[in-house]
Amino acid sequence: MIIYPAIDMKDMACVRLTQGSYDRITKYGEDPVKVAREWEQKGAQVLHLVDLDGARDGRRINQPVVERILKNVSIPVQLGGGIRDTEGVRTFLDLGVSRVIVGTAALRNKPWIREMLKIYGDRIVVSIDAIKGMIATDGWENVSDTRALDYIGELESYGLKRIVYTDIERDGMLSGPNFNMYQELQSSVSLEIIASGGITTMEDVKRLKEMGLYGAIIGKALYNGNLELEEVLKC
Repeated sequence: MIIYPAIDMKDMACVRLTQGSYDRITKYGEDPVKVAREWEQKGAQVLHLVDLDGARDGRRINQPVVERILKNVSIPVQLGGGIRDTEGVRTFLDLGVSRVIVGTAALRNKPWIREMLKIYGDRIVVSIDAIKGMIATDGWENVSDTRALDYIGELESYGLKRIVYTDIERDGMLSGPNFNMYQELQSSVSLEIIASGGITTMEDVKRLKEMGLYGAIIGKALYNGNLELEEVLKC
């Protein structure tokens, strides 16, 4: 199981949201580049970046930070947040991002996501952000009437290989992942699943690994010291 330290960016700073709320922001550093280098030095094999400004309103004000991170680390970087058109996908892949993560646009424009999968293959990851099993969009600001499991099955039929699944109600709460949902996903689809939201303890990490998940994104627990990256990687 691959461990992805998360770097969420807003207004070019490193932050964390609680349950996806832009009104509940904790800042963890003015320089995301410094944070990225620290995670690499501690043994991270890949980084998970999220552009929160892009996710909410499509503004790419954090793109210069992404470019600086790419120039200052040697490990792969995946990026999500506000990538909603072909230009956005192409721009970040050309910059050197290893994989781009698409959320809202994949739900709203299904012919487009099928086209992106045909062109870029497994360099496209879809982010499934859900509240009570229903898909959330626009930086988690709105909840759709689409059931997550139905949508994931449809994406798999398009040729998608990998998803990031976030239970928004668990995100930033340090309350543990939604293991029941991950178990259901593992038994329902053959996609590679990256867990996100609520991962807090070594037991959480071990259980996700035993369940056979492809990866786990860890954010707040690393920043608050509940987990040490070196110990997680040893697991």
